[in-house]
Amino acid sequence: MYDYTEEVGNKLNDLLEKNYDAEKGYRKAAENAKSDSLKRFFNRKAAERNSFGHEIKSELKTYGQEPDKGGSVTGALHRTWMDTKALFSSDNDESMLEAAITGERAALDDYEDALSDNEPRFPERTASILKNQWSQIQSDLNKIKRLEDIS
Repeated sequence: MYDYTEEVGNKLNDLLEKNYDAEKGYRKAAENAKSDSLKRFFNRKAAERNSFGHEIKSELKTYGQEPDKGGSVTGALHRTWMDTKALFSSDNDESMLEAAITGERAALDDYEDALSDNEPRFPERTASILKNQWSQIQSDLNKIKRLEDIS
C-alpha cells in the first residue's frame, strides 16, 4: 500500500490551484480575443484545465485528502493584468497569446517541480496523470507559439 503523505497532498493541491487559475485565465482570454478561432482555442484550453483539475481532485479524494477550493491571488492578478493589457493593446489577440505562453511556461515549471522533487513521491497512477497533463500543456504551448507566429 502506498503511504500517501501530507506533502503529496500539498503538491497536488498546489497544482489544482494552478489549474483553477489557468482555467479562469483562459476564459478571460477568450472574452478578450477578437478572433473566433482563438476564442474557441482559449475556451478549449479552459475546458481542458477544468478536466485536469477534476483529475487531480479525484486523486486527492482517493487518498482521503480534501481538495482546496478557488484560485490564487497570483492568478487573479494575472487575469487583471490580461484585462488591462487587452484594454490598452492595439492587438488583443497577440497580447492574449503572449499571456498564454507565459502561463503555459509557468505551468510546465510547476509540474516539473512537483514531479522532480525527491519528496514527495507520487503514487504511480498519480504520477502518470500528472505526466500526461504536462505533455498536453507542452503540446499546446507549441501550438500557441505557432499561433503567435501567424498572428
